[in-house]
Amino acid sequence: MRIDRKKLKIALIKKDMSQKELSKRSGVARATISYIVNGKSCSDEVGQKIAAALDVNVTDILEYEG
Repeated sequence: MRIDRKKLKIALIKKDMSQKELSKRSGVARATISYIVNGKSCSDEVGQKIAAALDVNVTDILEYEG
């Protein structure tokens, strides 16, 4: 799964949440969050945890090809 970097950053701004806070709320390592923000893909489970912590549907933050 690849999370769209811009969509993730916008979601963080809307929630007034830092990457560190997202890490705490989602249970995902801060380094993993950093990798995702820098364009790396993640597992479906990690994507779901991040979406839940941001209180959004995972499809709202996915990157779509094409």
